[in-house]
Amino acid sequence: MNSIGEECTELKKKYDDCFNSWFSERFLKGDNDDSMCAGIFKVYQDCVKNAMKQQNIDFKEIDKEVLGTDSEFKAPSSGSSS
Repeated sequence: MNSIGEECTELKKKYDDCFNSWFSERFLKGDNDDSMCAGIFKVYQDCVKNAMKQQNIDFKEIDKEVLGTDSEFKAPSSGSSS
């Protein structure tokens, strides 16, 4: 699967490879230290955030807590709330 931004797809693949390696070679053997992929994750995350800005995707909507709240069962609003 490609990333949200075309320019981020290669970074996503590198992060996915790192994560899959960490998960199978470390996490499943009891090592919970996930710092192995932290560097590439940060670079990829910054790329995705930039792509989101370019596509006018609101970060507040992405970070909004919904699950386990009354909002979980409400339909999304159609307008922008300020």
